[in-house]
Amino acid sequence: MNNKKAHSYVYQIVIMGLLIAMDVILTRFLSISTPVTRIGFAFVARVIAAIVLGPLQAAAAAGISDFIGAIAFPSTGAYFPGFTLTAMMFGLIYGLFLHQKVTPARITGAVVSSQIVCSLGLNTLWLTIITDSNFIALLSTRLLQSLVTCIVQIATILALQGAFVLIKRQVRTAE
Repeated sequence: MNNKKAHSYVYQIVIMGLLIAMDVILTRFLSISTPVTRIGFAFVARVIAAIVLGPLQAAAAAGISDFIGAIAFPSTGAYFPGFTLTAMMFGLIYGLFLHQKVTPARITGAVVSSQIVCSLGLNTLWLTIITDSNFIALLSTRLLQSLVTCIVQIATILALQGAFVLIKRQVRTAE
């Protein structure tokens, strides 16, 4: 492996580490947790990882940050691997939509897809398993929350879109 390629890998690992730390802090310390949902801005770190690093690295970063956060700060109960899988799916979906090009249509697609698959689908399933609740009953209570989350995430990502693209450009230049 040549020196430039090794530098690029090290740089990507450093960026991933910073985004993992940012995700853990935003999730565990700067969000509001309820028994059914968590309201916060950890998705910002995952979006940056998706744009800068791509879908696989964003999925890995999201999974690692969820695992570290759950083990180091178990404020909402015991570790459940399903939520780590969901975090990884969020990173993967954001990466598939946003790594190549960031447009309003791709942002909307990423957020809506991730909310349907991850929040409404997987997280509702995990909560059903954990709480022994009825899936449909739990899903119906989560629909409004997911709609509000979609609106907030789309607006936030659109507002920060220029900064995200600038970060990607700066990371590419530094590699």
